[in-house]
Parts: sequence; C-alpha cells; structure tokens
Amino acid sequence: MNAVSTLLQAEQRDGYLPGYREGYRFGGCQAVLGRIPVQPPDLFNLRVLYVPQGFDAIDQSIIAALKESAAELEVSLPGGMLEKAMSMQPDLVLVMNGLHVFPPEHTQHVDQIRARGIKVAVWFVDDPYFSDDTALLAPHYDEVFTHELTGVQLYRELGCTRVHYLPLAAGPELYLPQQVGEQYQYDICFIGNAFWNRAALFDEMASFLQGKKVFIAGGFWERLHEGQKLSSFIRSGWIAPEETARYYNGAKIVINLHRPTEPGQDNRNSRWLAGSSINPRTYEISACGTLQITDVREDLTDYYRPGYDIETFSSTAELQEKIAYYLENEQERVAVAWRSLLTTRKYHTYRDRISRLLAAVSKA
Repeated sequence: MNAVSTLLQAEQRDGYLPGYREGYRFGGCQAVLGRIPVQPPDLFNLRVLYVPQGFDAIDQSIIAALKESAAELEVSLPGGMLEKAMSMQPDLVLVMNGLHVFPPEHTQHVDQIRARGIKVAVWFVDDPYFSDDTALLAPHYDEVFTHELTGVQLYRELGCTRVHYLPLAAGPELYLPQQVGEQYQYDICFIGNAFWNRAALFDEMASFLQGKKVFIAGGFWERLHEGQKLSSFIRSGWIAPEETARYYNGAKIVINLHRPTEPGQDNRNSRWLAGSSINPRTYEISACGTLQITDVREDLTDYYRPGYDIETFSSTAELQEKIAYYLENEQERVAVAWRSLLTTRKYHTYRDRISRLLAAVSKA
C-alpha cells in the first residue's frame, strides 16, 4: 500500500472526505443561488383570509407568499373560518385542501360566506387520493384549484365552472441547501409512508441496499416482507419538515416514489382517477440541491428534464443501476443536483404559484 492510499484511508476514516464533499456540494449550491436574479413579488389589491390544512411545509410557504403579494392577510384555523370571514369581510377566502382537519359543517360555512358576497377558493393538494371527498366539496367553492391533472376534468364534470390546474412547489424558507452534520449524511434516503408500492420496492432492493448507508423513515414500514434485512435502516414515525430538509441535504441520493391511486386501505378514490401529477416531494428534494431519482408522472417533463436536472426510473433494476452509477460518479451527481436546484428556485416556488392563483381569482 503506497502513501497516497494510506492517506486516503485515514482521511475517509477521520471524516475528512465526507466533510470536503459536503462543503463542495454546498458551495456549488450557493453559487447556483447567486446566479438567480432577485425579482420583486407580484402585488394584488386583495384582502385574503387563508385557512391552512395543517401541512406545515406547504402552509408556511403559502403564508409567506401571501404576505408578499396580498394587500392584507389574515389566517384562521378551519373551525374559526366562518367567524373570521364575517368579521374581516375579505375579498377572498383561500382554503387549503378542505380535508381531514376541517369540521363536518365546513361546506355550510362556505355557503354562508359566499352568501355574503365573499369569494371562496380551494386548492386541492391531495388529489386524486381522496376524490370521493373532494367531489362533494368542490361544487361549494367559487374557484377550484387542483395540483392534479385528472382532477380538472372531474371538477368540471361536477359542474364547477372555474377550475384551474395549479401545480405544487417548494418553499425556500424550509427546503434550501444547508450544511448538515454527519448524523444526516447517508448514501440513500427515502422519507414517506410505506404505501404498498413503496414497501414492494424496498423489499425488492433489500439485498442491494446491504453495505450501503441508508435512511428510511415514515409510517407503516411494518408492511415490509424483508423487514429483518432493512430494520437497521428504518426510523418509524413522522419527521418534521425542518428535519426532513436536513436529511435531504445530507443524502447523496434521495428516492421519490409516488403513492398508488387504487381505492382501498390508503385511499378514498372509488372513481379510480389516475395520478398524473408530481408530488410536493419532487420539488422539495430538488430545492435542497440533492440528486433525486423518481418514478415518472405525466407532467414531470413540464417541470424537469430527466437526465439533466432530475433522474427517473421505471423498474427496480433501473433504480439500482442508477443508484450504483451515481454513487460512483460524484461530479455527475452534484451537477444534476445543482441544475435541479436552479430549475426549482427559478420556476417552482410558492411565490410563483400564489401569484398565478391570485391572478386567476382577480380575472373572475
């Protein structure tokens, strides 16, 4: 063994190379962000009441964007929406999703607010997984926004006259390049619930993942058949967005696999609406300046270029091949990640989406 090899092994052992690589990646991210011109937000003479769903990663970023663009903003919990709207008399009540944490009488409250001449809009971001519920909600709103392509036709068929396709985005307040400690640094990361297709994927990859530094987190991972092989990689339970962003930053590769749409245990989608649009995770991973390998949804290529600023897979074998390749080819890995960061911060933030939403509402 020569002196260079000995030194290299010592540097790897002492954490020098991981630290160097992390600094190199982060420095490149900062250079990318420095190339993006700072633009003032679009301004709208609208007084807005925002009603959050409780998705912190989305709600916080939407509130920040509304503070920039709306003439006035107030926020109300779902149960207090009616009272707040009656006292504020806003130009627009914007409801995020309208599901899960909203009271049973929510649609009655919407009807009462509209009866007072106040416009009410909803942005569905769980489509198509809860279409049985959103189909009942949608006709009560003046404006319906959905991130899902197949949802547009559904709501129009239900008689909604103003339906808009509005994709999701990343909030740079939460999802941004960071330097993180060794406890967040992994070869491969996946954060999300173990829907059946995800459990099947990791079962297939159980042997391939052995010997790699892997982090898997979320709920339902007891569904795995190969749980014994993968147990050391798994952290059960929910991880806050701030912590998620740190794991994204620390990973060399983050896997994204969209959940299935079939009705059953995980979904309320008896119409069998297909999932054609990318999830928020697609934007959030990219906003951290990390290489993402994702399965393909129909609208993916409207926002990213596979092989340029994102990577894709259509089979377990292809995913494993690309993981192996990018773990061995660091320069290519970080180059794709930097381009993904540039694309996301230029085009796919909630400032852009809220501007588009308020512009659509203003034209009505």
